[in-house]
This record gives sequence, structure tokens and C-alpha cells, in this order.
Amino acid sequence: MSRITPLATAASASGPAVIALHCSGSSGRQWAQLGNALGDRFALIAPDLYGCGTRGAWSGERPFTLADEAALVVAIIDAQGAPVHLVGHSQGGAVALRAACMRPTRIASLTLYEPTAFHVLKSMGDDGSAALADIRALAADIDRGVVNGAYRAAMQRFIDYWNGIGTWAGIKPQAEAELVRHAPKACLDFRASIGERMPLAALHRLRIPTLLLRGEHAPAPTALIVRKLFEVMRSVVAREIPGAGHMGPFSHAEAVNDAIVRHIVANEPRAVDVQPLRAAA
Repeated sequence: MSRITPLATAASASGPAVIALHCSGSSGRQWAQLGNALGDRFALIAPDLYGCGTRGAWSGERPFTLADEAALVVAIIDAQGAPVHLVGHSQGGAVALRAACMRPTRIASLTLYEPTAFHVLKSMGDDGSAALADIRALAADIDRGVVNGAYRAAMQRFIDYWNGIGTWAGIKPQAEAELVRHAPKACLDFRASIGERMPLAALHRLRIPTLLLRGEHAPAPTALIVRKLFEVMRSVVAREIPGAGHMGPFSHAEAVNDAIVRHIVANEPRAVDVQPLRAAA
């Protein structure tokens, strides 16, 4: 049985808190197997980001930013009685990085699996420019699909980019319908991550023990982002997950969760009962 603390009771969660943020188009349910791997030692809090799972859409009151998405995470962090462990995958990784900069003294550890912090590419010369152009082209295709009402075609392009050509054809109807509904939020995610203004100097100032994870077959943009973060951040280690791609937390959940749990346990400031890690179900 997975152990995910409902957001409504996050403020009173027992045990050290682990906040895990899902990728674009997913929901907090993504981290159910991580909850199994953490067991009884930690309280996993896996909130739904805007427009995902049970959480409503962005209000539209102003242009959407990573800080807007991170505000929910910061509220959860502030409600805890001790520093938290923060985990993020893809867009969730970009949000986690933003939240860490907003509450640097409240994070016990940070784990990022291929964060889509696309703004980092702007500092990476020709390679970064080429990768960012690729992402801008993808975002433009999603934008056009949404403007034209072709949500399905937009999400087919999105899913096949991050998962491999042909992936969309194998998606079950219910999952396809959920992804189609996500199309407008995907546009906001791209704009927020590309337009993020957080300077690299802010990342360099972080003193948070950080684990950077990437798949062996990571797309060029996220592979470059991980490389740059490794160069810029302090107290950081990087690990490649053999055989995995950008969606490693799904396709290689056991290996990814094992790495996450080991990093969390090694950096937990309070005493925890460190049992042998259980394989994800």
C-alpha cells in the first residue's frame, strides 16, 4: 500500500516530510511506488500541481510563472515543523528548484530527475541555444494545437517527444483523455520554465545536498540542464539511470526510487530507523 499523505492533512503529517512533485501531465499519484519505498519512516506528500489530478486550473489572473506553481509547495514547507526533503521530476523538478531557492534553509535534501529548467539553457552557448530552439519549437506546436482546438494532436506531439515516437499510439483511452485535458496547462508550463528569471547565482548559493538524476537516454535539453546544474550547484552529486529516458520515474521506478530514498536517508537530520530498502511494487 502506498503512503501518500493527503494535501489536506499535510500540515500534521507524522514523520519527516518528503514532498514529491510530478511531471507535466501527471499527478501526485505518480509517486505511489516512492511511498512504498519510503515505508513508515517518512510521510510522503505528493500534491497535484495546477490543472493536474484533483487540483483546479490556474486562475488566469496574471501571466503564469514557476513562482506561482511553487507557492503551493512553499506553503507545505512552511507548515512543517522541520526541514523537508524535496523531490521533483521534469516540470516538477523545475518547480522544486524554484521552491528550494525560495526556502533554502528549510530543505534537508533535494532530488531532481531531469528538471525542465529550460532557462538554464540560455547560459550554455551554442549547444544550449540549439536545445532551447528545439524546446521552443515543441512549445510552439503545442500552442498552435491548443489555439486551434486540436488538443489531441498537441498532446501526441508532447508525449512522443518525451517518451519516444509511437508512444501515444499505445496509450489507453482513459489516460489519453486525461492528457488531452492537460494541453492548455502544458502551454503554461513551457512558458513558465523558458521565461524563468532566476539567475544561476541563486543556484550557486544553495547549500542543499542535491542529487541530480538523468536517464541514460535523456533528451538533449534535459541532459544539458543536468550537466549545467552539476557545474553550478554546490553539495551536488549526479547519477545516470542505465537504460532510462526522460520518463525514468515510470519506466525504471525501482532504480530511481532506490536512489531517491538513499539520498533522503543519508541527509535526514533527525534519527530514522534505516531498514533495508524495499523494492518498489
